[in-house]
Amino acid sequence: MSEPKHAKAFLDDPAVQAVLAAVRTAGPPTAFVSAGFVRNWFWDRLYQHPFGAFAAGDIDVVYFDPVRAEKSDDYGFESALSAHHPSARWQVRNQAHMHDFGGYDPFRSLSDGLEHWAETATTVSVRLRRDDSIEWFAPFGFEDLDAHILRITPITARDHAAGFWRRIDAKNWRKRWPDLEIIGP
Repeated sequence: MSEPKHAKAFLDDPAVQAVLAAVRTAGPPTAFVSAGFVRNWFWDRLYQHPFGAFAAGDIDVVYFDPVRAEKSDDYGFESALSAHHPSARWQVRNQAHMHDFGGYDPFRSLSDGLEHWAETATTVSVRLRRDDSIEWFAPFGFEDLDAHILRITPITARDHAAGFWRRIDAKNWRKRWPDLEIIGP
């Protein structure tokens, strides 16, 4: 499987290693680390921002399990991850129940859930498997992450375009990454 540019530097970072190991040990069996934790590391590197220079957000952990689709299961994993790695703020979300957030039909897979996220680069996900190998998952590929492009996903463009611009302003991304190319509706 392909991987993003600078994947080796990302995976060699001790903070990244600790997060991936925590998820493998205490998270859902099929979970990936996703969203800002991955995207921000890659883009902050472009500006030589040290990892953690900005206020830490949640570490987003995603998985798909239609059998374990209660929100309380997610909270249980968050508690287990907090016990294992207490310095992090965890947000675990089973994409099998996240369709309610946008008023969609139930998602059929992890990819289906992530394709409903706001931006393509934010969907890039990674996990440390039990055999210590790395698995990358990117429903829209790695091109936008690698090219420093924040592109609205097709579903968000169709259903929630106004929220895309509000999200960018609220996150202050244009100040954090002044050369970020934004492709919206």
